[in-house]
Amino acid sequence: MLIGASLMVSAASAQIVSQDESALVYYSPQTAISLDFSYTVESYERGIYAQYAESLLGIHDVVTQNKTTYCLNNVRIGTSTSVDYTRAHKVTADAGIPMLLTINEKGLLVGYNMTADEQPTRKPEPRKPAEPKKEEDGPMPLPEEVLNAPTLAAQAQAAAKQIFHIRETRMYLINGEVEHAPADGLSMKLVLAELDKQEQALIALFTGKKTVLHKHERFTLMPDKEQELFFFSEENGFTDGENVDADTIQVSMNATRQQLAKPQETNKKKKTPELTTLVYNLPGSCAVAVNYKGHEMAQRTISVAQFGVDVPLAKDLFTGATLPVIVFSEKTGNIISITK
Repeated sequence: MLIGASLMVSAASAQIVSQDESALVYYSPQTAISLDFSYTVESYERGIYAQYAESLLGIHDVVTQNKTTYCLNNVRIGTSTSVDYTRAHKVTADAGIPMLLTINEKGLLVGYNMTADEQPTRKPEPRKPAEPKKEEDGPMPLPEEVLNAPTLAAQAQAAAKQIFHIRETRMYLINGEVEHAPADGLSMKLVLAELDKQEQALIALFTGKKTVLHKHERFTLMPDKEQELFFFSEENGFTDGENVDADTIQVSMNATRQQLAKPQETNKKKKTPELTTLVYNLPGSCAVAVNYKGHEMAQRTISVAQFGVDVPLAKDLFTGATLPVIVFSEKTGNIISITK
């Protein structure tokens, strides 16, 4: 079906211009809705000595079981632009106006009578700064006393003893009560940081670990439906509708299609302006709202190119000693500005 549709589009495109015909062809843009969901993944890992955290270290807040939870935070409604190959426009040499069109690499009209300096340039997408790589925690170098302990309770006691020993060592360093102290402030800082790292790794054996990841999920929708549904659960994140624990994300789309009014009756003596084959697109719109768990996460009204109509420009605009400079929107096909 896709191959057949592609061949039909190719055939339609091939029939726009006849052999030996002098013409320029451009297309109208097509708008899609882009949804960028951000969510958080929290992973909890139980410590192997969790049951001894309160009795040996006096810690009450510990991870009691391994689990992963997902939390949907927000969504950003945007647009993406492609080419609508069903709406082709041809400007021929006998159209009565100079063929000074600026057509981009996609085939979209972006300007008329524009100099090289005036032509729009595609701005490179800003690169997200690389996040610093988090060093993975390697295996904890446990002392021999912990490794050789015969039972889990004995191992926990040995690990707690090591924690207290690290704390004493840190206190002696801070108070200057060690025989071989670090040579300078930087060395002292590094030694204390290493002691803190070892202590936290040992404490994690009792309290467990919590890891937080921030992720994104992106969807692209065509605004030709009234509603689209997605599903999100705290146990699995984005999932399908068969998951009974999932909550529904409802995307509502209320489209407004542009329509041309019927021509009004005018005085027959008044001359009707002659039109050109150069047309711009007067876009329609779509109100998009995203609802989750009974509240609205985001809403936005966007311009939709394919819901628009073609409006021809009058020949009178191109008369005179100076031709107009027209800038067209690549996203909607509408006119941005006309100057002379």
